[in-house]
Amino acid sequence: MSIGVLLADDQAMIRGCLRLILEDHPGITVVGEAADGVDAVAMARELRPDVCLVDVQMPRMDGIEVTRALSGPGVPDPLRVIVVTTFDLDEYVFGALRGGAAGFVLKDAGPDLLVEAVRAAHVGDALISPSVTVRLLRHLTAAGAPKSQRVVAQPLSEREVEVVKAVARGRSNREIADELFISVSTVKGHVSGICEKIGMRNRVEIAVWAWESGMATPTT
Repeated sequence: MSIGVLLADDQAMIRGCLRLILEDHPGITVVGEAADGVDAVAMARELRPDVCLVDVQMPRMDGIEVTRALSGPGVPDPLRVIVVTTFDLDEYVFGALRGGAAGFVLKDAGPDLLVEAVRAAHVGDALISPSVTVRLLRHLTAAGAPKSQRVVAQPLSEREVEVVKAVARGRSNREIADELFISVSTVKGHVSGICEKIGMRNRVEIAVWAWESGMATPTT
């Protein structure tokens, strides 16, 4: 079954390039395009795409608001949103992270990472790129982002702490498995267990929590 993607960007040329990149790969189909945030939310709710690729800066409603509307806390049956960003927008992207974004891609990151992000979001394994998210979260930590006050229902095991720190560094399941000498399926089990214990929905939220709580540091 093909992965249906909604593109939201106010520049028609960018949307055209993204469509070409995505549809050049088997199993991915662009099901709609939106030129502003309001249309993006309306189309997403109507079409129910598997993944929404959303630019941060758009007219009428920016990418952060779109992310919160489609996948934020309390949204019933949330959609998977990938935010397209640049490092110049760090202060805005933090809001999208907390709003439920399933990943981040730089506009100049290249087609391979874009496709990887879409495929990861589709299976619920949110992409955390070391070149994007870790640098972003380090910047936010240095800037004094608010510390998490979330109460953990159950304490994390020593192994779970190791997995959290690896996720916060942007490691993939395969990389974590290799580092800890465990199977990929075991890593996925730990990630699911961590989400349940700390009340998060995906890897991006685990990474944010790790940086906010001080569990992850620039030297971790």
